[in-house]
Amino acid sequence: MSRRNSDSLIKKIIIPCSNRAGDLNTKLMECKMTGTENNGQNNWINEPHSEDKLRDYKGVCVKLGFSMCIYFICRLLAGFAASYVGSLISIFNESLVSLLVTFTVILFAYVIPLYLTALIFKSFSKYRGNYRELYKKPKKLARSFGTFPAMYGLGQGTALLTLLVMYLILRNMSGQSYIEELLRPTVIETPTNIVSLIGMVFMLVVIAPVFEEFWVRGIMYDALRPYGTGTAILISSLLFGLMHGSLYMLFYTTAFGLALGYVRYATDSLFTVTILHAIVNSISAGALLLSSALLMTNEENKLINTLYIIYLLAMLIMVVVGVVVFLSKIPAIRKYRIENEWPGISPWKKTALFFVSIPVIIMMVMAFNELSGHWLINLIRS
Repeated sequence: MSRRNSDSLIKKIIIPCSNRAGDLNTKLMECKMTGTENNGQNNWINEPHSEDKLRDYKGVCVKLGFSMCIYFICRLLAGFAASYVGSLISIFNESLVSLLVTFTVILFAYVIPLYLTALIFKSFSKYRGNYRELYKKPKKLARSFGTFPAMYGLGQGTALLTLLVMYLILRNMSGQSYIEELLRPTVIETPTNIVSLIGMVFMLVVIAPVFEEFWVRGIMYDALRPYGTGTAILISSLLFGLMHGSLYMLFYTTAFGLALGYVRYATDSLFTVTILHAIVNSISAGALLLSSALLMTNEENKLINTLYIIYLLAMLIMVVVGVVVFLSKIPAIRKYRIENEWPGISPWKKTALFFVSIPVIIMMVMAFNELSGHWLINLIRS
């Protein structure tokens, strides 16, 4: 090798590597001098901004708690407004009143709280021009939809397990009738006319998936993501469960939310989770359609009655198959570690910091009121 080539090699490879090694040694010496040794983690990478990041995280927790307080207030207003509009049935046509009730619920339970949450997190400016990226189709679309059986089995299996455990615990306790009322599966009031039925199905299959996914796996998840993906999935799923306002639905919607959060992370898109959410709600809508048909025919139509029984059995089979698929995927899930963007603080401490935030504490009181069948409001009235 000529002297010119060897000099060029030294300049291109050896000197830059020596400089990088020197920079690394300098950084390690600084860590030792300040008492921030590695201890198996690259803590020095996050150390200079840890206090600022902790303060920002607490600010996000405050915003989340405040936005959820707004949601529960709007949920109460939705009930009052729907009751008032429903009382107009003596003045207006039944179909028109049903349409107005549906519109009122959508406005107060979805549009207003979501709009205010987006204002709190400045989501309109954040997502402006990026909605196509937010709802992009994942590269492995079929594989992402393949998570549905396990997701459905996890959610509905959790629901059945909740009923079983609560029954075994509470069957000999006093106040059993009140507790059973709280734990009873949420039964949507069966529509008695075609307009209310269409409105209910539209809310279940379109409005709820689109609004809730943008709300929870969009705004809330993205706000928490810089502080740890696992924390973002866990807290957003808990809030998703609380949003449904039922002690029975709390557990299975939280489990369902965990699965959706995982898919949101894996696909980095709201496209798949929105459609999966719509599919799950469509299954419930199918049962609603058949039960409404039975009610409208005074339960005398044997064909519809038979179809309804077959449909429920098919749902049960889907749950069993889904649970088996989910259990078969547990070994693979254990091997897969979700990225932690903020390893300086443990996920449990992040979760604890979230729940000690004042707005979150207020939100939990309001959530308890919903889960307890408005026990606090009835207590105040008495």
